[in-house]
Amino acid sequence: MNRADSGTTGPTGANLRALRGHNAAVVLELLRGAGGEGVSRLELAARAGLTPQAVSKIVARLRGEGLVADAGRRASTGGKPATALRLVPGAGGAVGVHLERDALVAVLVDLAGAVVAERRAGVDFAAGADAVVDLVAREVRALVAGAPSGVLGVGVALPGPLDHVRGVLHRVTGFPGWDGYPLREVLAERLGLAVVVDKDTNAAALGIALAGGAESFAYLHLGTGLGAGLVLGGGLYRGARTGAGEFGHQVVLLDGPVCECGDRGCLEALCLAAVARGDLGGAARLLGVGAGNLVSLLDIDLVLLGGRTVAGAEDLFVRGVGEAVAARSRREGARARVGVASAPGGERGVAEGAAQLVLAPLFGRAEVALPARRPG
Repeated sequence: MNRADSGTTGPTGANLRALRGHNAAVVLELLRGAGGEGVSRLELAARAGLTPQAVSKIVARLRGEGLVADAGRRASTGGKPATALRLVPGAGGAVGVHLERDALVAVLVDLAGAVVAERRAGVDFAAGADAVVDLVAREVRALVAGAPSGVLGVGVALPGPLDHVRGVLHRVTGFPGWDGYPLREVLAERLGLAVVVDKDTNAAALGIALAGGAESFAYLHLGTGLGAGLVLGGGLYRGARTGAGEFGHQVVLLDGPVCECGDRGCLEALCLAAVARGDLGGAARLLGVGAGNLVSLLDIDLVLLGGRTVAGAEDLFVRGVGEAVAARSRREGARARVGVASAPGGERGVAEGAAQLVLAPLFGRAEVALPARRPG
């Protein structure tokens, strides 16, 4: 695998120089949205608010990179038939990794976001950060080796707390040895690829938002832990220090059982204990209490539920959380019902969202920036 020259932001494959401008990102997003039928240059200019000349220059650069191709001729309306243009999904891609405390799901997606390959493996966080990163690197290399074109980067989504800007982990609940681990830097060095790191809940929420989710919603993830991803006013909300969404560590029972975070009576500890003793109905009611708190605090439109525990009993969790949220809303006199539903994407939802941590900025759809790779 060749290394990029110093100062570039992407690996081998599609050259990202053509993608750096905002206008190019807008054009690419319009092409992606048009699908296989494509869109003409004049239509691109009108929708993007650009001149036809500007669009022609951008398209020429993107075509030179192999990212754009002809999609056929449009029917004539009296003049010369217009050529429709389309995105070439296979011209590049990204890897998304969902790293849980005991399992890994990794996907390779094309530029349109379609999954073209997938890998799964068991994980043991207790083995230490270096051992886990070795496993992640092996799985990513296996996906990249089968990629038909260049991979633009790797998005890694895992439990918080963490610093998504620096790609550094904090004290992952129950695993203090991970505190301060520079995951992005270490994994990028192993792979020779750009790496983005974020919380699993943020990645999932980003993927849902890009697919056309509600304007404001919470994604609640119950698996080996409990957390939330927040989309407020159409944008992913991480907070000033990537601290937003530490939903599981709200205290709901004073002097309750000790949580692995060191506090007592955390919602995560209570939910996981209920799941462990087989009381899924109790876990759903507890999750509903927390969801009700969140709805009251943020006035969101929708609560989406995900994670392997929810996936094992979707109807039960949707019903239990829905009843708790509806009861809270009635008491507070809410005029509109807050929806509660299973999150789209299933067990791959977080991994696909992790891939969007890489792809979304290329289409002007997110504020995440790929870090510059170190010179080889």
